[in-house]
Amino acid sequence: MKRKGAMTLAILLISSTAFVQGQGVDSFYKLGPDSLEQEGVPHGKMVGPLTLPCAVYPKTSHTYWVYVPAQYDKSKPASLMIFNDGQAFKNEKGDLRVQNVVDNLIHRREIPVMLVVFINPGRTPEQPEPTPKDWGDRSTNRPTEYNTPDDKYAKVICAELMPVLYKEYNISKDPEQHGIGGASSGAIAAFSVAWERPDEFRKVISIVGSFVNLRGGHVYPERVLAIDKKPIRVFFQDGRNDNRGIRRGGEYDPNRDWFYQNVRLVEAMTKKGYDVNYAWGIGQHGQKQGGAILPDMMRWLWRDHTVSVDPKDTVERALQRPTAKENETPKPKEEK
Repeated sequence: MKRKGAMTLAILLISSTAFVQGQGVDSFYKLGPDSLEQEGVPHGKMVGPLTLPCAVYPKTSHTYWVYVPAQYDKSKPASLMIFNDGQAFKNEKGDLRVQNVVDNLIHRREIPVMLVVFINPGRTPEQPEPTPKDWGDRSTNRPTEYNTPDDKYAKVICAELMPVLYKEYNISKDPEQHGIGGASSGAIAAFSVAWERPDEFRKVISIVGSFVNLRGGHVYPERVLAIDKKPIRVFFQDGRNDNRGIRRGGEYDPNRDWFYQNVRLVEAMTKKGYDVNYAWGIGQHGQKQGGAILPDMMRWLWRDHTVSVDPKDTVERALQRPTAKENETPKPKEEK
């Protein structure tokens, strides 16, 4: 963007603020049936909260939960999806409701059977746990972990969390079967994990990603163009009314323009030949649009999971049923 047009853009953005707020642009995005509980669809089990000690960021730990779908079979390697800011993504009354999305899509074989991990930002014992209303930017290690474009948070996920998950569950070791996602700062953190460790994670969901200069995150387009393409797939979502970089006094800072920086990153990745998809909406900085399209994001991200085209494969053509519980004896049928 040319600097001489920066002030003009700033004036236009400022003058449109009242209009945007008055229109309530986020209200256009509603959760669809794939994000809601559906009759006849089996529910999984939420395990947690659990605590992950952290050596990467000393004196902190991470709270996490593991959602085990009803179809999980410990004799078969499962896929894995991790969501940063776990408390928000698992919120049963929130904008995202991942458990419902996973239940519905697995049931119809639209995504593979997968374990879902919801992990919160790290915190010290004296700091409060993030909540759906307060994600912890001012009270936890979230800004440092999520917004810094380095490999430290990737170490938390790959060197500290993954060994624990492998020990407790039968998870595929194939990085193509590992995805990670987040919103806002959690989205740039998810991208950083896959960027730094494509040997572990190759699928990313980014909702209103903070690829801006909070702690240098606006550098990714240049990094993408500067080195060889990595084997990662990313779905980006953002809104035209996301934080647009207007600073105090009305000065426009493109490095703090969320929408502009998301578009820049997609353009760089597209130019480099990455497998990317994106949805640019009208919303502000939140999860309304991301939640509304999350089922489609998951379908696209996992579109290459194994399927059978054999017309005689009646198992493949049936709904994905729950796995029989170990040592569970079927109840005898009542005599008529």
